[in-house]
Formats: sequence, structure tokens, C-alpha cells
Amino acid sequence: MYLSCCVWALTAPEENVMSDMQSLGFQWIDIRPQMLATPAAQARARAHALKVSSVSASWGMPENTALDSLETAARNTALAYVDQAAAHCAALGGTAIYVVPGVDDSEAALACFADSLATAAQKAATNGIKLCVEHFPGTALPSAAATLDFIRAIGHPNLGLLFDIGHAQISGEDPVSVIRQAGQRLAYVHLDDNDRQGDQHWALLDGVLTAETLQDTFRALADIGYSGPISIELSPQLNDPFHALQRSRQIVLNCGAEYLPES
Repeated sequence: MYLSCCVWALTAPEENVMSDMQSLGFQWIDIRPQMLATPAAQARARAHALKVSSVSASWGMPENTALDSLETAARNTALAYVDQAAAHCAALGGTAIYVVPGVDDSEAALACFADSLATAAQKAATNGIKLCVEHFPGTALPSAAATLDFIRAIGHPNLGLLFDIGHAQISGEDPVSVIRQAGQRLAYVHLDDNDRQGDQHWALLDGVLTAETLQDTFRALADIGYSGPISIELSPQLNDPFHALQRSRQIVLNCGAEYLPES
């Protein structure tokens, strides 16, 4: 396991965000598809000793396109966007991309989504990139359990679960149980906090999340042999995102001291 950070908690110009990530002590980052798009930007990231762990492939998808669209052309455009994100991630040395389900829970839309995921997972595999699906409250796959069932039904070996502990709080799922059920299908982890009602992405332990739950989560991850990223994902709408990240990083290092390197 190693610690990463979703850079979109900070809204400064990209070069300043890279500097802030280094100042905070992060070595790995999650980025969006439009980030680090030029050789100069990539050189700045390297200069700050930052490595990319993943790309959030749903972010910025062209308007009126979606992986679950019933329109073939719209679905193919979305697939091309995800393919580009996977290629970008591979070029930056990352290992995973992830997508969010749509809100249409009809049988037809879910069938289209499943077909898209199988296609995208196969294409990502050619780039050495894992494709993950993030369970997301308010979507067609609102819980980790439903998302796992969906992934298993597709059956593609390069398709995994992104487990978000804050989303599990909203859906009322126990992190340890989810992790054990996911097993080798678990491919990415996001840490954030909330009041169990909204997806606020607060700093860790500012909501209902407890240090004990975090410790149990790390223990469960170790038990299944998870060796991937643990990424802190906070909202840019927080009063002081920089210090929220700073506090959350230290909490993660304290609770996961037995399993994580110091940075």
C-alpha cells in the first residue's frame, strides 16, 4: 500500500498545485485527464518528485456522451475519451483509471454500461492500466455491493472496484466487509469523510469516520494482500483544503503506520 492524493482538492494553477503537493509530503497523485498535458507540465511534476497513480477518467467527458448511453455514437465517443485517459495514465507511469456510473438504472442503460466497461477494460489492459468502477450514491450503482455484483457479472479480469470509504458511509456499508468481499477485485481506495447524509468529502475524522474504523480498514486491506494506492480525496469547497489535506495525511499515516511508508 502507498499513499496518494487527489489533486483537485486544490484549485490553484497547476504548477502551484504540484508545488503544494510536494510541500504536503505527497509523492503520488491522482489527476484528471486534462492535467499534465504538456512535456513542460510533466517536467514540473517530476521536479517536485511527484508520480501519477491514477487518472479520473469520467471527469470532463464530452457533453451528451456517456458509457451507458443508449446511442451508439455517444457511447463510442465516451469510450474514446476513456481510452485516451488510459493512454495518458500509462504515459505518465500510472497504474489505474476509474469511472463513475451514470444515473440511469434501467436494464438497457446498465447493459450498455456493462458492454462499455468490458470494451474499455480490454483496451486499458493493452496499456497496462487497470479500469476501476467507483460505487457512487445517487447513481445506478449506489453501493459497493451492487458495484461488485455488476463487475463480477461482466467478468473481465482487468475490471476492478474503486472503494470510497465516504460513499460507504452514505450507503451504510461496513468497510471491512466490503474489502473482504471484494478481495482481488479491489483495485483502488479513496479516503474521505462526511456526515453520512451528503457526499461532502470532508477532512478525515471531521465527520462520522473514526480512527478505529480507519485502523480496521488498513488491517482488512493488508489481510487481502492489497498493495495499491490509498488516496485522500477532499473537496475544494472546504474552508482550508491545504490544511485539511495536511491533517488528513497525518491521520492516515498514524492509523496506517504499520502498513504504509512514511510518505
